[in-house]
Amino acid sequence: MTRLILLFVTTLFCPMLYASSTRYAIDTDNTGIKLSWHAFGGILSWANLNGVTGDVTLNPDNEFNDRIKVTIPVATLVASNKLLTWQLKSDMFFEAARYPNIVFTSTRVVTLGNGHFRVFGSLTVKDIQRPVILEATLEEHKAANTLSLHANTAISRSAYHMDKFALVVDDRIAIHIDIQAKAQPTS
Repeated sequence: MTRLILLFVTTLFCPMLYASSTRYAIDTDNTGIKLSWHAFGGILSWANLNGVTGDVTLNPDNEFNDRIKVTIPVATLVASNKLLTWQLKSDMFFEAARYPNIVFTSTRVVTLGNGHFRVFGSLTVKDIQRPVILEATLEEHKAANTLSLHANTAISRSAYHMDKFALVVDDRIAIHIDIQAKAQPTS
């Protein structure tokens, strides 16, 4: 009898235990990240990162179970010119040889309505972890079992010990993320 009451109470008050999550694997070939910043008094500079891996887990019944984990290889970085690409990968900035990956892990995804979300998490660059907030939109393509996630944020490069050329390069780095992902079969 006690087990029956416990099962009833658990079912009644904890529906999130039975909520169905969908895990999406990031489509590496169709996912990219763009960094942009101003230098020399206003010139817009940029760099792209590819080779992104990771997954997105969504639970429509419980946003506390939503998760995003992304790994970005610094070796894929390509900037607007070869010299800038080399500088960004060197020990002046990302130190790609020593710190080959940038990692983002969400802690919570909050639904704002109409496909808009606020993603709270941490960004790890050069083994330095800092909190970040992403403003995101999500489009689920149910027929194809895929989703598109577009997100924006900005970080301080000096917070990650990348403060070279502070007199000519702005500290604020804008980040634009375009993730394509495909639903994975449940096991």
